[in-house]
Amino acid sequence: QVQLVESGGGLVQAGGSLRLSCAASGRIFSIGAMGWYRQAPGKQRELVARFFSGGVTNYADSVKGRFTISRDKNTVYLQMNSLKPKDAAVYYCNYGGSAWGQGTQVTGAS
Repeated sequence: QVQLVESGGGLVQAGGSLRLSCAASGRIFSIGAMGWYRQAPGKQRELVARFFSGGVTNYADSVKGRFTISRDKNTVYLQMNSLKPKDAAVYYCNYGGSAWGQGTQVTGAS
């Protein structure tokens, strides 16, 4: 069983930055199976960024050039720069397509 705990969300101004963290524990076989997703109110959960095996990364078009996924041992990070109002959502960490964290809220300041 895998446990994922996200942190780092908060209130952010447009153009600001946040760094999300996801600490993974349990039966982790490959950190390369981890990624970040987000879900805004009334919308489906969508991929933000993820790793593939070999360290290859994949980003949603809407965040390319602004967000960076990285990892250190069993923690995965999402550095978010130049934030936009449309980035406001609950951000979820995922492992292996099936294990999810509880989510961390990113809110845009009005």
